[in-house]
Amino acid sequence: MSLIQHLINGELVNDSGRSADVYNPSTGQVIHQVPLASRETIQRAIDSAKAAFPAWRNTPAAKRAQVMFRFKQLLEQNEARISQLISEEHGKTLEDAAGELKRGIENVEYACSAPEILKGEYSRNVGPNIDAWSDFQPLGVVAGITPFNFPAMVPLWMYPLAIVCGNCFILKPSERDPSSTLLIAQLLQEAGLPRGVLNVVHGDKGAVDALIEAPEVKALSFVGSTPIAEYIYSEATKRGKRVQALGGAKNHAVLMPDADLDNAVSALMGAAYGSCGERCMAISVAVCVGDQVADALIAKLVPQVKALKIGAGTSCGLDMGPLVTGQAREKVSGYIEDGVAAGAELVVDGRGLSVAGHEQGFFLGGSLFDRVTPEMRIYKEEIFGPVLCVVRVDSLEAAMQLINDHEYGNGTCIFTRDGEAARLFCDEIEVGMVGVNVPLPVPVAYHSFGGWKRSLFGDLHAYGPDGVRFYTRRKAITQRWPQRASHEASQFAFPSL
Repeated sequence: MSLIQHLINGELVNDSGRSADVYNPSTGQVIHQVPLASRETIQRAIDSAKAAFPAWRNTPAAKRAQVMFRFKQLLEQNEARISQLISEEHGKTLEDAAGELKRGIENVEYACSAPEILKGEYSRNVGPNIDAWSDFQPLGVVAGITPFNFPAMVPLWMYPLAIVCGNCFILKPSERDPSSTLLIAQLLQEAGLPRGVLNVVHGDKGAVDALIEAPEVKALSFVGSTPIAEYIYSEATKRGKRVQALGGAKNHAVLMPDADLDNAVSALMGAAYGSCGERCMAISVAVCVGDQVADALIAKLVPQVKALKIGAGTSCGLDMGPLVTGQAREKVSGYIEDGVAAGAELVVDGRGLSVAGHEQGFFLGGSLFDRVTPEMRIYKEEIFGPVLCVVRVDSLEAAMQLINDHEYGNGTCIFTRDGEAARLFCDEIEVGMVGVNVPLPVPVAYHSFGGWKRSLFGDLHAYGPDGVRFYTRRKAITQRWPQRASHEASQFAFPSL
């Protein structure tokens, strides 16, 4: 059994203290161990980043971008290897893992535009012989804490942009599936990143608290559950840190009577059951406007949910792999049991699935509920599993009220042919990311990702233009060079043009 190590100052190092098991979810077997960093190890990574910062911040943006160009090429060359590691430790299918990596590479591509995004602004002669400009300067040492469900993509939301902006980065990935994350960081070193600019430390809450409390860490990015996002935001901001903490979700899809139902069903199948529903942008609630739409939807969904191809993620041609851990499977099964007890109609029950040759794997089939109501726990809480709930309403206004009343506001979508309905939905819905006939409205890398309400803590979204603002500070400079022959009297009033 191999030991996964930390990456500090360009070297793989071990931590002689606590460790955790890393499972292959398809077999249920422990395949690696990962060290859980002590405070001393965290401080060592911080010291490494701090020492590397002065030289890195003074490296021209174009040279930083050249590292990212080489990094992008290495990621593409190692796609199969990275996808295999993701699938082995997370359980998602190889195709899904490759798709995750490609979306991460988009953010590397955006980081390659560093000379453009860091140009600043310049105004000449704002006053007599006075010029003014603004400059975007790095914060220093910043950190990211990333979740298990996207071990490649979410870290690539963070550190390529932070680093190309001139910062040095400490990454604390999920301890459940760290191998692909570590490999990708090593590829960035291979691309020419100086030692200490990126450090990877594994750990649990102790490592998170050490990063929160360290005065050298100026900003924290986080993606995960809402309780932890709120905790990190509260504890870090009261210490003066900049924070973007992305939390949980309960994403609704509204199906109008005029929707292209066949295409909507295909979209819902992928959005609800892809990656076993372990996505913060997964559609977990289908809101049908009218019983006729709901009945037709259920009739079309049932055979497709029952026909899902489920097996070991590293096999080809599958729709779903296992859940990430046995505890995750039991938690989702508990939600299904709770939904039945609350009176929802369990149309398809995914419990009890056994995959031949992988009987100890953490498998769960797709489940489908009908006649779910807003008072039920399966409606209110994020299940994070392959469970789709159908809610019936009488109007678009009622559907929008449901969504706007929910505590989460991450993503949503509407299926319709009616431009007026789509426009109203986009204008009035209180959700950060909206799709029209697009089930997973994840913004491309040159926009920004983030929800509203209790799906985001902080003022700036992840990656894209908001990411540049998050990882830099604007400095406004006003400069004057008086003419030698001139002499001006003192001015005591507040200066103006």
